[in-house]
Amino acid sequence: MIDHIGLDVSDVVRSRSFYAEALAPLGYRIVQQVPPEPGERPTVVMFGVGDEPDFVIAKDKSPGPGNHVAFRAQTRAQVGAFHAAALAAGGRDNGRPGVRERYGPTYYAAFVLDPDGFNIEAVCHVRPDQPVPRERKNLTLT
Repeated sequence: MIDHIGLDVSDVVRSRSFYAEALAPLGYRIVQQVPPEPGERPTVVMFGVGDEPDFVIAKDKSPGPGNHVAFRAQTRAQVGAFHAAALAAGGRDNGRPGVRERYGPTYYAAFVLDPDGFNIEAVCHVRPDQPVPRERKNLTLT
């Protein structure tokens, strides 16, 4: 199980604003920011659903090209809301909401490019006639 994933970004303040708006329809919010040195801007921002972060952005001078992160949506409507929010936040369209048959018959996704050009996706695997899945819970195995 993955605990969290991080992206290096060129401007953490710009990316913080973008991701806060783009991921809100999926239930994400800023859960923690690493305090900067006195007089500096935050350098690490952590997002999550609930109180635990699972997506982190951090300041770097040269973020790597070709990054792709996909966020799971519970409904197709959330995919559309993500796409609209990301575009409103300054993202660039990289694939309108729709079924991507090549990935499977229920793979409904939308893609945007973030401020650094990374491919950010929201995907729903639920058929339109299926009930909305209940919230995922973390399980502890003993």
